[in-house]
Amino acid sequence: MAPSGVAIIGGGIFVKEEHLPAVLACPQLSLKAIWSRSLKSAQDTAKLIPGDASTSVDLYSSDSGDGRSFDDVLKRADITGLIMALPITEQPAYIEKALAAGKHVLAEKPIAKDVETAKQLIAKSQKLSVETKASLSIAENFRFIQGYTYGAEQIKQLGKVTGFVVRYADRQQIPQYGMAGQARVPGGMLLDAGVHFTSALRKLLGPENAVDSVIAQTSLIQSYLPPVDSINAVLKTKSNIVGSFIFSVGTTLSAFDFLIACEKGSVQAEGGKVVTTRGAGQNASREEKVFEKSNGVKEEVSAWAESMASGTPNPQQAPEMALADLELLEGMLTSGDKEGERQKLELQHYV
Repeated sequence: MAPSGVAIIGGGIFVKEEHLPAVLACPQLSLKAIWSRSLKSAQDTAKLIPGDASTSVDLYSSDSGDGRSFDDVLKRADITGLIMALPITEQPAYIEKALAAGKHVLAEKPIAKDVETAKQLIAKSQKLSVETKASLSIAENFRFIQGYTYGAEQIKQLGKVTGFVVRYADRQQIPQYGMAGQARVPGGMLLDAGVHFTSALRKLLGPENAVDSVIAQTSLIQSYLPPVDSINAVLKTKSNIVGSFIFSVGTTLSAFDFLIACEKGSVQAEGGKVVTTRGAGQNASREEKVFEKSNGVKEEVSAWAESMASGTPNPQQAPEMALADLELLEGMLTSGDKEGERQKLELQHYV
């Protein structure tokens, strides 16, 4: 089967460092075009394509004149799908246009700036998909990191989950990937980065431990990361266990792990490394498994390519999964805004 023709929509750092190499490495995809808001950005992205291959990729932008607009990309019969990495507030409109034109879409997370916008987008995308047979997929790369998949399997073997702690601490020196603009969005940079961690936590806990409610406090440590850059939250699951979610992009501390306690042991997952402890105390056995370094982007792009070829969207890229990731994070942010008021969750979808 011939590879599917695709276009990359966006020309930011993440496109250059991750999406472009992932598309070029996928034999099931053929890059036909790049669109960005400025021609310079599209050109800078195309320069990263090795060898003579860059000459076969057409460039489009908002400032390129007639015949080179986003709408012109949508008119191309040789383009089956679009990979989108645009500002959170702008992306839904582009998604709807693409689906209406019959193009499959893999859109960067978060699915939208807030839950209400995401729900509206999903409703519109479902209607358009019926009409055009085009599908919307959300690119959550943490769901494709091997360590979290393996960690979830180990947790199931260790009996009932009894508690958990999520820890991420770092100091974002210079906002990148367009995150400086996130100050206009509730949650700021925490929204963009935090959904990775709600996604991974949901994967590790599984549907039997879906989060039911949250209480949280939020704060701003670094003035250039408004409105908030730190969350300390307590999460309660439907299985009646509690856990902590500690997340900061404005601290001098350093941490990155998921700790899951179970009846018969525990799991510590860091993406590239998973430590499984069976038993407790002096009789406990410890097993460490290290995975090849990957942030999951190549895997998620390959999964999307396979879904286009088969005609069946990958359930791990379902918009409803991304909505659940967003709802969990938004619940914590809303609780923080309301001085720790408990927020009930209603949209914790699982496949």
